[in-house]
Amino acid sequence: MAIKYEKNTARLTDFVTVEDAEGLLEWLQTQPRRKLDLSRCKHLHAANLQVLMALHPTISAWPEDAALAAWLRGALEIK
Repeated sequence: MAIKYEKNTARLTDFVTVEDAEGLLEWLQTQPRRKLDLSRCKHLHAANLQVLMALHPTISAWPEDAALAAWLRGALEIK
């Protein structure tokens, strides 16, 4: 599983696919203050990016891959 849901944090790892988007959306909608740990994320499907763009969750850790982190920050308009 590419997303491990904990009480207040979801950890996205490896390749987060289109199949993960609905679960991520539902999890974030139940409590807007939840955080995402993207440190081990290697690829994020566009459906998941749309969830992040719509709900603006707090990112507690950005991907270790500098290019992916920069791309996500740009897409989410975070400096």
